[in-house]
Amino acid sequence: MKLKSALIGASALVSLATTAALADEITVATVNNADMIVMQKLAPKWEEATGHTINWVVLEENILRQRTTQDIATNGGSFDIIFIGAYEAPIWGANGWLTSLNDFADDSDYDLNDIFQLVRNGLSADGNLYGVPLYSETSFTFYRTDIFEAAGLEAPTEQITYTELRDNYIAKVHDPDNGIFGTCQRGKAGWGENMAFVGPLANAFGARWFDEEWQPQLDSPEWHAAVNYYVDLMNAYGPPGATANGHNENRALFKDGKCATWVDATSAANDVRNPNTSSVADVTDFFQAPKQVTDKGTGWFWSWALAIPASSQKADIAKDFLKWGTSKEYFEMVGESEGWVAVPSGTRASVADDPRYLEAAPFSTTIKEAIFAADPADPTLLPVPYTGIQFVAIPEFQGIGNYVGQQVSAALAGQQSVEEALTNSQQFAVREMTKAGYIE
Repeated sequence: MKLKSALIGASALVSLATTAALADEITVATVNNADMIVMQKLAPKWEEATGHTINWVVLEENILRQRTTQDIATNGGSFDIIFIGAYEAPIWGANGWLTSLNDFADDSDYDLNDIFQLVRNGLSADGNLYGVPLYSETSFTFYRTDIFEAAGLEAPTEQITYTELRDNYIAKVHDPDNGIFGTCQRGKAGWGENMAFVGPLANAFGARWFDEEWQPQLDSPEWHAAVNYYVDLMNAYGPPGATANGHNENRALFKDGKCATWVDATSAANDVRNPNTSSVADVTDFFQAPKQVTDKGTGWFWSWALAIPASSQKADIAKDFLKWGTSKEYFEMVGESEGWVAVPSGTRASVADDPRYLEAAPFSTTIKEAIFAADPADPTLLPVPYTGIQFVAIPEFQGIGNYVGQQVSAALAGQQSVEEALTNSQQFAVREMTKAGYIE
């Protein structure tokens, strides 16, 4: 018996040693959004089940994009998993910078086809899948039902114009003396920050980034009309210091009851309507993002997704985490842990149709319909050579979009005129597109 016990003990030690030898740490670079914070909270379950550990690198959105772009373009190998979106995935995948996830289709438990095809297509290039989504989104208008009711306003049931939004709603609910601003819109510079709002706004005013010959159009009358509207709107009815406010800052302001309206990501609805995280959960509702001279490109399309850099030496472990963190079981875990209203939206058909989710988040059907209504292939009133609503799906857009975002932010801060901002933007875009060979 002693010999047998000794053998069992030795076997257990060997097993533990083997597990320890196989266990490894992966580094995950992620944005500091609410859904990603929930993932960090639940990730120890994956660590316990696999023996692996995670080194989380949590960054503000603009910084995340800078760090991951630099690392992946130089084959730096700093990260095993990165959170990227529908802009980066197809471009970086086509460049050979990302690991293909086509083999996920062979895993019946993962059920890749349960992810909406529109979303899968947005994360693919040349028939290859390069990211799997945590959530997908378009944009719509958040509004405070109690404030509207007190002002004698009824929310629109059809898509209104930006002029109507300002004159018939925002102007009538603006009450800064009581700490409530008529609207909160993104002002922080960045192609994925202020330009995520300003881009679709410009689309609504009939603008486009480039004409059919790739000539930049940033000094057009349509861009002037859109950016002047934006600057005047925010100066009249927005919170002070708006140039410091991106998505997260405005979300916090809205949840704290400081904003009567907010045009932003549908994915934020789960957080804003969650009584555990929001002071206005019971008095928030939604209507369609506004149009102006056209309704084309007025609601953006985006996915936050997990991807694996080709430089990672731990792709197998990373794939295991990706499957865990975007699986049906993961969404179920979020529902049980955080409440079904907190389950990430716009990704899986099984979640969108789950009675528990529909009961907790009745607005989810509106979100799904809005996402499917977005058409990145037809984003503007006049024809264009590109796809993308709040971005242009070319590698050069990241630099151009960031520069234009800085110019628009400076105009909002009163540091220059809108005309100066757009003249500078046009000159920069012409220079970059000439350098890249799109135009002569």
